[in-house]
Amino acid sequence: MSFEAKRCGVQFSPPSIVLIYEHKETKTIRKRIIPVRNFSKYSDYSMAAERLKNHPRHRDYLEGVSQSQLEKLHIILRDHMQGFSLERSLASFNLDPDEDLNKLDDEELARKKGQMDELFEKNRRHKDDPDFVYDLEMDFSKTTQEKCSWDEESDDGF
Repeated sequence: MSFEAKRCGVQFSPPSIVLIYEHKETKTIRKRIIPVRNFSKYSDYSMAAERLKNHPRHRDYLEGVSQSQLEKLHIILRDHMQGFSLERSLASFNLDPDEDLNKLDDEELARKKGQMDELFEKNRRHKDDPDFVYDLEMDFSKTTQEKCSWDEESDDGF
C-alpha cells in the first residue's frame, strides 16, 4: 500500500501525532492518530522522532513526512509537557533577523539553526533547476550610510 501524507499535527491528550493522509489507490482521505509512547518532558525529541518514523507499524504512513517535521512535532509535545503554551512553542521556531542568537541556550539555538537550514534548502538553486544561473552577480548596495573606522582607506596603502 502507498500513502501520501497531507497534513501533520499533534494531540496533547493523550500525546499523539495526528496524520491526515491519502490512500493513493482508493483516493480516500483518512486520519491516523499515532500515540507517542514512552515520551516525557525529559526525552530526546530527535531519537523519539526517529524511533516513530522507523516503527514497523507506522513506517508506510510516515514515509512522506520529513524527519525534521516529526522532530518539530515532538518538540511541541515536549514543550507542552514542560508547561509551555502552544504560542510560545511555535514562536520558538520563527526566525527574527534582529534576534541575538548568542543569547540563546543550546536547544533554542539548535531550533533556529534547523529553521535556517530548512529555509536555505528551500531557496537553494541546483544546476538542474530551470532558473539556475551559474555566475549570478547581485548588487547589495547599502540603504544606510554607516561609517566604520575599518571601512576607511588608510594612507599606508594596505
